[in-house]
Amino acid sequence: MISLRQHAISLIAVFLALAVGLALGSGFLGDRVGSSNDDSTVSGLRSENDALSGQVNAADAFNTAVAPRLLDGLLANRSVLLVTVPGASEGDISGVKQVLNQSGARFAGQVGLTDALIGDGSAEKLTSIVDQSIPAGTTLRPELTDSGGRVGDLLGALLQRKGDAAPASDSDIGSGLAALRQGGFITYVDNAVGPAQLAVVITGDKFADDAGARGQVIARFAAALGARGSGTVLAGRTGSAEGGSPIAVLRSDASLSRGVSSVDDVEASTGRIVTALALANAARSRVGAFGTGPGASAIAPTT
Repeated sequence: MISLRQHAISLIAVFLALAVGLALGSGFLGDRVGSSNDDSTVSGLRSENDALSGQVNAADAFNTAVAPRLLDGLLANRSVLLVTVPGASEGDISGVKQVLNQSGARFAGQVGLTDALIGDGSAEKLTSIVDQSIPAGTTLRPELTDSGGRVGDLLGALLQRKGDAAPASDSDIGSGLAALRQGGFITYVDNAVGPAQLAVVITGDKFADDAGARGQVIARFAAALGARGSGTVLAGRTGSAEGGSPIAVLRSDASLSRGVSSVDDVEASTGRIVTALALANAARSRVGAFGTGPGASAIAPTT
């Protein structure tokens, strides 16, 4: 028997397809307006576009209405850390927090990565800080020598845990976070960050062609962080799965994507709901690539 949650996921997938159709229709209309004098054709296309807009608005209203029932209890008794990347939209961050709250998750705090970290211009300084901040009794993975991997592994050791594993001590967490912040590599609010089982890393739009290795730093960070916890999702806006953007890097490298789920349309209400669904699946060791961008295997998890 199909459950309410499975039925709602199917409907959300349909509505997301409508949104994609609207985007394609808008582009087509723009081309035709610029190249044709056939007023009746243009009028007809505009009418179709207006109809699609109405359907997308209805889809957003549906998502808002169904989200509480769809997400209720989905992440109950689960703690979630939120990590933000420079360029992430405040609206997206707030939207993800809302769906996590609706899912019953416990918010474990928010850590922001800085341009100094993802720009990878102070590798020697960062290495020194990381080496001095490793929690007692913990060894970082020696194969991770890049900045993103090293910081992801360290923050994972400090703030992530699997199953019933004991978290790092408050002293180790406090001193490690403080050292990274003092070095200019992360931001956070004092006394507002603690250990969590799960994590969501939020990035922004498609990275510019001159962004260098920034997308690689973020993707490797997410993979290293995820390896320390019980489930991680890398979520970005439409375009974040293209070029050298973080989700594109993640999806193109099996060694990174095998432990981290991705969602490439977090600016949409559908994408935010899918982020929570993907996080719940990741907690059950079900990893996937979701959305409408390159490399996505489905719009949303099917279970």
